[in-house]
Amino acid sequence: QVQLVESGGGLMQPGGPLRLSCAASGFTVDSYNIGWFRQAPGKEREGVSCISRTDGSTYYSHSVEGRFTTSSDNAQNTVYLQLNGLKPEDTAVYYCAAGRGWDYGLGFAHEYNYWGQGTQVTVSS
Repeated sequence: QVQLVESGGGLMQPGGPLRLSCAASGFTVDSYNIGWFRQAPGKEREGVSCISRTDGSTYYSHSVEGRFTTSSDNAQNTVYLQLNGLKPEDTAVYYCAAGRGWDYGLGFAHEYNYWGQGTQVTVSS
């Protein structure tokens, strides 16, 4: 059974670092593109990052590039999202997702086959 479980969210002050984890089961993370999305109240779901199954390349949205970093640990079958320089506008529910229908880029939400339940990140002073 394919499952993705996010963890690591919480209440953070602006500027603080945070690391989210996405633990996978039922498949290996290096066989799928693993993306991170976020959705703030009243806003559409936004693609944040993706790590490619093809060659491990990473892709980021303009809103987080230079502040967020995604990586994978194949031994742990887990993908991470390191959030640095947090801003109040980063407040959202963060989801990880897995898909295989493309080789490069973030991918669109509809291209991802499996989704986690999400973890809340709140940035506030």
